[in-house]
Amino acid sequence: MVSGAGIAGLATALRLHRSGWEVLVVERAPGRRSGGYLVNLLGYGYDAAERMGVLPALAARDIGFFTSVIVAADGRARITVPAEVARAALAKRALSLFRSDIEAVLFEAVHAAVEIRFGTTVRAIDQAADGVEITLSDGTREHADLLVGADGLHSGVREIGFGPKADHLVDLRHMVGAFPLSRVPEAVPDGSSTTFIGLGRTAAVINVGPERSSAFFTYRTGDPAGELAQGSAAALSATFGDLGGSVPDALEQLRNDPGAVYFDSVSQIVMDRWSSGRVVLLGDAAWCVTPFAGYGAALALAGAGRLGDALDEHGDDVPAALTAWESGLRPEIRKRQALARRGASQFAPPTRVHLWMNDLMLRAMQLPVARKMVQRSVERANA
Repeated sequence: MVSGAGIAGLATALRLHRSGWEVLVVERAPGRRSGGYLVNLLGYGYDAAERMGVLPALAARDIGFFTSVIVAADGRARITVPAEVARAALAKRALSLFRSDIEAVLFEAVHAAVEIRFGTTVRAIDQAADGVEITLSDGTREHADLLVGADGLHSGVREIGFGPKADHLVDLRHMVGAFPLSRVPEAVPDGSSTTFIGLGRTAAVINVGPERSSAFFTYRTGDPAGELAQGSAAALSATFGDLGGSVPDALEQLRNDPGAVYFDSVSQIVMDRWSSGRVVLLGDAAWCVTPFAGYGAALALAGAGRLGDALDEHGDDVPAALTAWESGLRPEIRKRQALARRGASQFAPPTRVHLWMNDLMLRAMQLPVARKMVQRSVERANA
């Protein structure tokens, strides 16, 4: 059984089904979700998608590279970073995708072969040597050889099987909001994004055509719970309402249709172990690296692929497979979480010195020598 029908859960279901497992997926949402933010799929995430056979379908949804325009608070352009700069930095084996598009491709690949129960969650877990007895919110009970908790940052499986969220959550004191735009933002040229980076906050609006445009906001806060209590539209309007350019249009669209927004505090999950007996956590439920790391989707795909490999290798010894899988993946997770903590200052600069450094880096990236340095850095990070 897999709890969670996001990227991690669907990728796990697909990978295990192809190894001969009978898979049941349960998902708390009443149906498939939309929205989410833009991610770059590269490195071993790209490789995992290729091995799962979903790369052609993902490539068909690739939005490609676009021109990035850094703007002032009133929307005036300050720095323009051409699309060619991002293309050179990320190299050839990379895709730019919305999280919802990755979920859609995985769903299409797996839904005909795997049962998916929406509006259903895990309520209780009873382990035995040969499996797991699972009580679901619809009142049914299921026996499984393996339970995979891929139910995100606020995982119910983690809460039941590994203890309270507070024992594992590290709050980075930032908020993030991302949502699709129902109409193309007029203040953003076609094939471009506009980004305002100010003290403690960033606002970005992307125009890649109808049904493909989106907004992304992040900011520092001393009270994440208070921001969540306000709701996405009120909190984002209070923090970014003074900005011009494309931001007022994006905020108006959010106020008119708040249903598709992703709005949450930025937190990591740090755990001593990801498995217990025949219960294992995967993706954000186990290690959430945050959007600041830029690697959540890649780690979800790679984690699912490697889990399938470990189970294939160890046969009936499921606990041994889980131990081997975790030991192989942990070093990369530690690295990505550390990079995210350091990278927070790029998304929400804490001082004017950080702002100046960000500007310097963006201007330098337009120079061929600096571009080569960035490309080598990306290649090392994905080696």
